[in-house]
Amino acid sequence: MSKPQALFIPLNIAVLTVSDSRTLAEDTSGQYLVDQLTAAGHQLADRQLIIDDIYQIRAVISGWIADPSIHAIITTGGTGFYIRDSMPEAVSILFDKAVDGFGEMFRLISKDDIGMSTIQSRAIAGMANDTGIFCLPGSSGACRTGWEGILKEQFDSRTRPCNFVPHFMRTNPSHAS
Repeated sequence: MSKPQALFIPLNIAVLTVSDSRTLAEDTSGQYLVDQLTAAGHQLADRQLIIDDIYQIRAVISGWIADPSIHAIITTGGTGFYIRDSMPEAVSILFDKAVDGFGEMFRLISKDDIGMSTIQSRAIAGMANDTGIFCLPGSSGACRTGWEGILKEQFDSRTRPCNFVPHFMRTNPSHAS
């Protein structure tokens, strides 16, 4: 007897772009993520663009973490080494648990596209209140690498041997709806 096929569970995903120079209309990276997550069958829970300010980043992400209807957050921008790049510092303090393998895998797969410049990526991820937080660099190429190489499969409840979906649904009953 064969195993029953897993069902696809659509997630509610929020997208945050951090930029000191772009507007929402010019935000190709954030728009790419929105287009891909909706094409994959997920729902856009919210989308914002804010300046690279550690406290504004924390405020937006904390609000989304506290919202029981949001399963995951994807950010783009603020992961470099410029003086105002503060995404890792802003969000890592919010994590209940870090997803160390995310940054490692992002750098591994992005090496094919950008070579050793990948060591300058500070892509990180973690879990907070059963909400996944995945921080990507600000370029459209980096967002494509993160989505296609990692997030698309890990946000799909049918991916075997495992995926993140059960972790987003685990202890917060309102996440399961």
